[in-house]
Amino acid sequence: MIKPKTIDKRLFIFAAMLVVFGYIIFSSASLGRLVRVESLYASLAFKQAFVGIVGGGIALLILANIPFQYWKRWSLYAFIVGIILNILIFIPGLTQVHGGASRWLAFGNFSFQPSEVLKLTAILFYGAWLSLNQKELHTFKFGFLPLLVISGIVQGMLLLQHDTDPIIIAAFVAMFFVSGGKWRHVTLLAGIGVIGLVGLVLYRPYIQQRIISFINPAADAQGSSYQLQQALIAVGTGGITGRGFGQSIQKFNYLPEAIGDSIFAVQAEEFGFVGSVGLITLFLLFALRALKLSAQIKDPFGSTLIVGFIVLMVGQSFINIGAMVGILPLTGVPLLFVSQGGTSMLVGLAQVGIILNISRFRK
Repeated sequence: MIKPKTIDKRLFIFAAMLVVFGYIIFSSASLGRLVRVESLYASLAFKQAFVGIVGGGIALLILANIPFQYWKRWSLYAFIVGIILNILIFIPGLTQVHGGASRWLAFGNFSFQPSEVLKLTAILFYGAWLSLNQKELHTFKFGFLPLLVISGIVQGMLLLQHDTDPIIIAAFVAMFFVSGGKWRHVTLLAGIGVIGLVGLVLYRPYIQQRIISFINPAADAQGSSYQLQQALIAVGTGGITGRGFGQSIQKFNYLPEAIGDSIFAVQAEEFGFVGSVGLITLFLLFALRALKLSAQIKDPFGSTLIVGFIVLMVGQSFINIGAMVGILPLTGVPLLFVSQGGTSMLVGLAQVGIILNISRFRK
């Protein structure tokens, strides 16, 4: 075992810059809620800062100092806890409904999204499985079958909550591949995924509407395509340098979910092309630095965890950005470190904390 070093400072700086820039964008986008009686700006800003940033910062500091090897021993139990938390969603009286979906556990004035915990613990468990069975991953029993089962469990739990997240499957596939898995197993999983996607499109009307809106954004400009239309207006009017901080017009009663999955459009309107490129560059620097660390880690468990976390975090962020500029279908995934969501921020910073601890053992 390599003697532990200090955490990787560059990765920490990139993550801190994303959090700071993200909160600046969020604080401006939140002003759009002032025109709505049911929403209080101060309450939104406080929850994002206290639950997300402060809570996530504490989680980061704690996890950055817990040797990542311990998670291999406890990963199965952590995954079971993640599953149980998601089962609690279906108990009446414990959930909070938003946008017609019950995906949050309510605790007084605070709510918690257990699906974020499920994704984190699933990556921990699958990383442990891969490191323990690395020599057998070429077989169907130890290669493809576990990949299919854990992907099915996570995606099944999400579908029961009327949610989907293809990026978590991409994270599993990336972990499987860098651990020595075979392409034929990935191809087989992709085939099953295509069949499942077709089934979802046929039996879930909201997914059909998203596909139609993506193919033809003008098909229902006042209905299913309204969010995309308003997002494109915001991005377009931002121009090169943007209207300026706090000057977005679209966030006031025009852009749906201006502090949620549409927040990149607000950022583009206020900071323009320059600000958008800057934000994307930060995500790229964060991802590339983490992947470089992954290559410097001799422990297969640690190296694989970094890959899974980075694909999940940065992948979902780029899907969000792609949806706001019309090159990908709307999925409802948040822009990490920017969109409203204390749980997403907390879990994201927790993942950064684990990566920083792994960086202590780099070559």
